[in-house]
Amino acid sequence: MTNAPSTDTQAAADMPAHAADSHDLIRVHGARENNLKDVSVEIPKRRLTVFTGVSGSGKSSLVFATIAAESQRLINETYSAFVQGFMPTLARPEVDVLDGLTTAIIVDQQRMGADPRSTVGTATDANAMLRILFSRLGEPRIGPPGAYAFNVPSVQASGAITVERGAKKTEKATFSRTGGMCPRCEGRGRVSDIDLTQLYDDSKSLSEGALTIPGYSMDGWYGRIFTGCGFFDPDKPIRAYTKRELNDLLHKEPTKIKVDGINLTYEGLIPRIQKSMLSKDIDALQPHIRAFVERVVTFAVCPECDGTRLTEGARSSKIEGISIADACAMEIRDLAEWVRGLGEPSVAPLLAKLKHTLDSFVEIGLGYLALDRPSGTLSGGEAQRVKMIRHLGSALTDVTYVFDEPTAGLHPHDVQRMNDLLLRLRDKGNTVLVVEHKPELIAIADHVVDLGPGAGTGGGTVCFEGTVEGLRASDTVTGRHLDDRSALKETVRKPTGALEIRGASVNNLTGVDVDVPLGVLTVVTGVAGSGKSSLVHGSIPAGEGVVSVDQSPIRGSRRSNPATYTGLLEPIRKAFAKANGVKPALFSANSEGACPTCNGAGVVFTDLAMMAGVSSPCEDCEGKRFQPSVLEYTFGGRDISEVLAMPVSEAEEFFGSGEARTPAAHRILTRLADVGLGYLTLGQPLTTLSGGERQRLKLATHMADKGGVYVLDEPTAGLHLADVEQLLGLLDRLVDSGKSVIVVEHHQAVMAHADWIIDLGPGAGHDGGRIVFEGTPADLVAARSTLTGEHLATYVGA
Repeated sequence: MTNAPSTDTQAAADMPAHAADSHDLIRVHGARENNLKDVSVEIPKRRLTVFTGVSGSGKSSLVFATIAAESQRLINETYSAFVQGFMPTLARPEVDVLDGLTTAIIVDQQRMGADPRSTVGTATDANAMLRILFSRLGEPRIGPPGAYAFNVPSVQASGAITVERGAKKTEKATFSRTGGMCPRCEGRGRVSDIDLTQLYDDSKSLSEGALTIPGYSMDGWYGRIFTGCGFFDPDKPIRAYTKRELNDLLHKEPTKIKVDGINLTYEGLIPRIQKSMLSKDIDALQPHIRAFVERVVTFAVCPECDGTRLTEGARSSKIEGISIADACAMEIRDLAEWVRGLGEPSVAPLLAKLKHTLDSFVEIGLGYLALDRPSGTLSGGEAQRVKMIRHLGSALTDVTYVFDEPTAGLHPHDVQRMNDLLLRLRDKGNTVLVVEHKPELIAIADHVVDLGPGAGTGGGTVCFEGTVEGLRASDTVTGRHLDDRSALKETVRKPTGALEIRGASVNNLTGVDVDVPLGVLTVVTGVAGSGKSSLVHGSIPAGEGVVSVDQSPIRGSRRSNPATYTGLLEPIRKAFAKANGVKPALFSANSEGACPTCNGAGVVFTDLAMMAGVSSPCEDCEGKRFQPSVLEYTFGGRDISEVLAMPVSEAEEFFGSGEARTPAAHRILTRLADVGLGYLTLGQPLTTLSGGERQRLKLATHMADKGGVYVLDEPTAGLHLADVEQLLGLLDRLVDSGKSVIVVEHHQAVMAHADWIIDLGPGAGHDGGRIVFEGTPADLVAARSTLTGEHLATYVGA
């Protein structure tokens, strides 16, 4: 007997489709942000879509600057005008139609705040849950959750309040709050001290120039103040000063004095330089003052809290012998085990939530971190994965998650784990958009959008849209390179010497001894958290003869661009000035040549009081940033604004030959093209560059340095498969010119191309920190004794 379909099911099947279910696409028509050329795409909702293409092809312009930006802008508009005033200003993207958008959550690789009080625990709510746990179960009980927080100071206050009960009556009132902040270091875990030997030479007198502080010469006002104050003898050597005189020189509070009939203020050296130099952002100081500050300020672990940031009371309260400081110092996977062992029914919901958060860390491959790790020390990939933690347990569905290269900084062994997480987010009913270059992640896409064909002005069009199989069969740059596999080198270079590292024990390193060969291309690899960066950056500090290029952000405003950062603008300005017989300062948008309306910014910011401000192109200079009179001066038939609008590749040709030939500018442009930045325009604001582009810009700048050892941290970040070949060629040229190149890298193509590999592991955190292999790539593949060896063998088809 066959089962007839139930009448309910039949009725449901016969019902016409509901209009609400028809919105299953995000439609983009006529997108023109940055280099996009009228792009139109249809992206399926509740699917995983990967955007591919060479660096600079327009992936981020489409995903971040168009789809995600418009989604966020529309959500911000639902808030009151007052609230919008506190939110970032988002301009409407250049696009004709954007249809079917859902709430976008951006998980990018922007480094997390470098505030010393921001830690992995505070960034993910894990710390807040631990504080509640200790306030309930900790013995002895010291107070509410704030008593365990290193961001909350203890406060005691007393005052008077007036209470009206018939006649007026005043009563005393006291207020106290118990916080967990260590009073000595103010929750930073480190204290700064001033090295007095860097302030003066105590064998000399002030008159003989004892002071070594920039700007404190005896010829100017300071000399008159020190001579006329009468607190000490300026002709006496400082080492002969009495305690009183030395205290007056260094610490005296501001005191009014009269010198040569003029009223002045005398203040000790230390409070004065603290105000004028030490309290300012070190990156904003002039180079010679920055060098002085770095010399004079020494940082040490706080002696009072032993680096835990917490008061003695907070450290004394324990659960099963563990204090909150001990818990935050544990590796997260160990902490998860400890929390699992706490079977306290009174806090069961809290424990369940805390367990879920800590397990998410382990799942995402960050179990080796500790909650007290400062968030400013995380790499871009680690920061992105920490941000993901918040969303893994979220109850939201039908959300658009936007990821920027989520595999950055991941060993091939960890990529599969990341793939599983992205698929889980999709399977909850979310739309997942990923900008990515790695073939392992492209392989799991439901839908692929390939942009190109080139970069910058040569890109900005959709070359392919469809399935992964379709991409593989297509003749696009990505399709052709998707199955590329580098072969192992036939012969490897012989080292010319060795850099000896002995007893390295930074972070999780276990007294590592290793000889890093010089004169060859050395790749340091291992799973995320195995100790690669600790070994390379901790044992080979940047300094004499060592050029270190990492992915830390380049400090700079909207006014900074590749031309100003690399020093390229200097020879260009001089060439323009010489050709036209005028001053070089006219050709700087930050100096005399700036448009007076927008002060050389190219845009005018309009403040709308409590509403979000608006930026619009300057009407006078039309965004060119210069005065009209300056644009009348040409060089090689181009004005300065046209030169700044050129891509690097075009400028390299322009300044390489003909009447505009400028060798100094051409050298810098060749280096920019060598690192794969030929598509960047010379005047593009640095704030718009991706992490990988910033690193390659630094590399181009440092290639002219005199260093003999180059240390690079994941130079393939943000590089398309086709561009990795060009990077390998550049690394080869550096080695062949006599340099030693040490690369921290996960990309198998770079490993296969190495002369020598140092593999750390076997795991992450306390399971890592050891050398598990040293030798040539061929030996690593033959041995297959490590995770890296297995993945590299699979990659090269051995």
